[in-house]
Amino acid sequence: MLESLREEVCNLHFELPKNNLVVWTSGNISARDVDTGHVVIKPSGVKYDDLNPQNMCIVDIDGSVLEGELQPSSDTASHLYIYKHMPDVHGVVHTHSPYATAFAAVGKPIPAVLTAIADEFGGPIPCGEFALIGGEQIGKAVVEVIGDSPAVLLRNHGVFTVGPSAEAAVKAAVMVEDCARVVWLALQLGEPVEIPPEEVAKLHDRYRNVYGQ
Repeated sequence: MLESLREEVCNLHFELPKNNLVVWTSGNISARDVDTGHVVIKPSGVKYDDLNPQNMCIVDIDGSVLEGELQPSSDTASHLYIYKHMPDVHGVVHTHSPYATAFAAVGKPIPAVLTAIADEFGGPIPCGEFALIGGEQIGKAVVEVIGDSPAVLLRNHGVFTVGPSAEAAVKAAVMVEDCARVVWLALQLGEPVEIPPEEVAKLHDRYRNVYGQ
C-alpha cells in the first residue's frame, strides 16, 4: 500500500539526524495520503539507520494498523488528532532539536526577531502546555495553540511542525531549529529587537506569494 508515500516518508526521516534535529530513535514524521486519508508513520523505537520503506507503518485515521509488522510511533494518536482537526495538513513532524527544545524547556515562545521567522512562520513560534505522551493529549495541545503557524513548541518536550506535505513540515522543522539557534545566540548579546507585527505580515505575504519560482 502507498508505496511511493512510504518511500517519501522513509527518505525524509534521514533529514532529521542530518540536520541535527534528533538523536538515537527520537522524533518522527508522518504523511497523510490525499486520496485514501491513510497515514504513513515511522515505527516506534527503530534507529534511523534501520528505517526502510517496507517497515513504515500505515494506519487509518482512527489508528487501526492497515499494514506493517512493527508498532507505529508512540505519537501516532497525536498525529491523527492533528490530521482530524487540521484538514489542510498532510504532513506532521516531531523533533527534539536542541535549541528549539531549550525554549520549550523554559516555556517560552521564539519571538519574531528575524526576517526568517517572519517569512516561514508569520509571527512568533508559539509554546503550548505540557502534555503526556501516548494518547491524543499532545495533538490537542498542538491544535490549541499552533494557529496559522506551521510550528509549535510544547513545554518540557520539543517541537511539532505541520505542512501541506511531509516535506513542507520537515522544512519547517529545520527552520525552527535554525531560527532558535540564532535567537539563542542573540540573547547572549542582549535583548533581541522584535519586528513590528505589520512588518511581519508584509514579510510573510511576500515569502508566500512572491519569493521563489
